[in-house]
Amino acid sequence: VQLQASGGGLVQAGGSLRLSCVVSGLSFSNYDMGWFRQTPGKEREFVAAVTWRGDTTYSADSMKSRFSISRDIAKKLVHLQMNSLKPEDTAVYYCGARRRFSAGYSYWGQGTQVTVSS
Repeated sequence: VQLQASGGGLVQAGGSLRLSCVVSGLSFSNYDMGWFRQTPGKEREFVAAVTWRGDTTYSADSMKSRFSISRDIAKKLVHLQMNSLKPEDTAVYYCGARRRFSAGYSYWGQGTQVTVSS
């Protein structure tokens, strides 16, 4: 199983980035997909998730007005659109896969660095 995240980079405050995660080695349509982020010394933080059918999305309250998640089942891709970025959004962003009806995420990507300059 591989989750390959990409799209991170350096952006100025107020800018936008679109992260992508391509999945291989599992039955993509049977997995919820999520994005999390982590900064040094802190626990991994939930950002957003989309259900296995793609019909329901969830976002952290502090980010829901700026971030949105989507998935392309045919291409086995999940995206995180991030707008109005703030310096505090600086983190490594990880995509994760959770088998539907399961409690936890089973698979993780390697992470992509997002740095927002003020």
